[in-house]
Amino acid sequence: MFRNILSVGGFTLLSRLAGFIRDVVMAAVLGAGPVADAFLVAFRLPNHFRAIFAEGAFNAAFVPTYAKLKEQDGIPAARGFADEVLTAMAMVHGVLLVLVLGFTPQFVGLLAPGLAEDPQRFDLAVTLTRITFPYLALISVATLISGALNASGRFAMAAASPILLNVCMIGTLLGGALFPTVGHAAAWGVLVSGVLQMLLVGWDAERSGIGLRFGTPRLDPGTRQFLKALGPAIIGSAGVQIALFADTIIATFLPAGALSALYYADRINQLPIGVVAIAIGTVLLPEMARRLAAGDEEGAARAQARCVELAVLLGLPFVVAALLIPDLTMRALFARGAFTRGDAMEAAATLQAYGVGLIAFLVVRAFVSPFNARGDTATPMRASLTAVGLNVALKFALMGPLAQVGLALATAIGGWINVGLLIWFARRRGFPIGDERLFGHLVRLLLCGVVLAVVLEVGVWGMGRLTEGLAGSRDEVIFLAVVLAGGLAYLLAVAAFLGKGFALGLAGRRRT
Repeated sequence: MFRNILSVGGFTLLSRLAGFIRDVVMAAVLGAGPVADAFLVAFRLPNHFRAIFAEGAFNAAFVPTYAKLKEQDGIPAARGFADEVLTAMAMVHGVLLVLVLGFTPQFVGLLAPGLAEDPQRFDLAVTLTRITFPYLALISVATLISGALNASGRFAMAAASPILLNVCMIGTLLGGALFPTVGHAAAWGVLVSGVLQMLLVGWDAERSGIGLRFGTPRLDPGTRQFLKALGPAIIGSAGVQIALFADTIIATFLPAGALSALYYADRINQLPIGVVAIAIGTVLLPEMARRLAAGDEEGAARAQARCVELAVLLGLPFVVAALLIPDLTMRALFARGAFTRGDAMEAAATLQAYGVGLIAFLVVRAFVSPFNARGDTATPMRASLTAVGLNVALKFALMGPLAQVGLALATAIGGWINVGLLIWFARRRGFPIGDERLFGHLVRLLLCGVVLAVVLEVGVWGMGRLTEGLAGSRDEVIFLAVVLAGGLAYLLAVAAFLGKGFALGLAGRRRT
């Protein structure tokens, strides 16, 4: 399980690093003005729908069904099921694409109504959305193929494919002079990447003997099981995206630059989520499903506990940095070119608010997996919708006094509500929450975080004194120094507070 997590997480880390380079280029080229806001609306709209239909919900329903058919009836039965789903997916996305391309102004006006007050931003957002929206259909097919690969124990290419999005966008942004605006350049990079991602995972599936073909949709037992799980999973995933939709909608009513501040802060926030949470969720679901099918309840709970600990271990440094040094982080990473120090300050306050809920978003998939592995997608849906309702209410309450910072803070609070509800529902159902070692390890990890916080505070003060005479790149030098010192201190603290026993626990071994 941990080998697979490292495989998925490693490729996802490469993707996030490439994404960081993309964002540095995009910040320098686009800045935080009207063109940037228009592109970010056009970029976020298909991504919201992708997250609802193509990733979380789809995998929660598709992977267990495909894996069960493959285990019980063989690869041909599983491929037949996947072929039927592929055909149905193509039909649905074809209809959706025709509707969106035919009514793009109404679509953008509905989901980003604040842009209507600025005709320049609105018209550009409409144009760019027509370019980016077909990406949704392409990435949905890629997700279907990736699900079949994951259920067959092949994770590498599916995890590596998102790197192409960042590579393509960097290439088109650097060639921005060839396009009407740099927003057009970024949008075409998104579309080209969708084609390449679909081709990459399709090639891996063909090479593995599980390539998909179009088939005739039928309501056989496998398809009925898939549809039964898919409905609640879509509603649950839609809940999360409703909160993000609310961010996009509300931010369009805020002053220019609010969308950009949300975007760049969320990019840093999404780094650990993408590397850690997605890797854990991708691998833990089939692992728990396999153990529960074999009647190994204790092993499933132990797998969940180790994944929670791994998420906290890897995510805690990001939380501490987001809470204590957000200004330094955003200045060092993005404050250059068209992205000013003032823009960095707005993004830093937003990042700090996101940091409040980062741990919740890192561990949430570990608390959803016990339900999905048992075929129960309805309970996570109820938890998600309840959290989203409170989240959106908080957004409207906080947007006035805190602007986009209030939107991020509401998102963070909603994440903790969701995790709390999942734990409560699990206890009511009698599901074990981790194992006997989980709580003690989490307390010790918290102490490691305290050590890191002290080192960061002292390091920023000390490096500030040492670099007073440095004219250029001062923020970058301070940031690099405190990150290295803090990382070393955190590793030493983990070794001191948790020791060899913790490493053995993560490896799934017991001391003798």
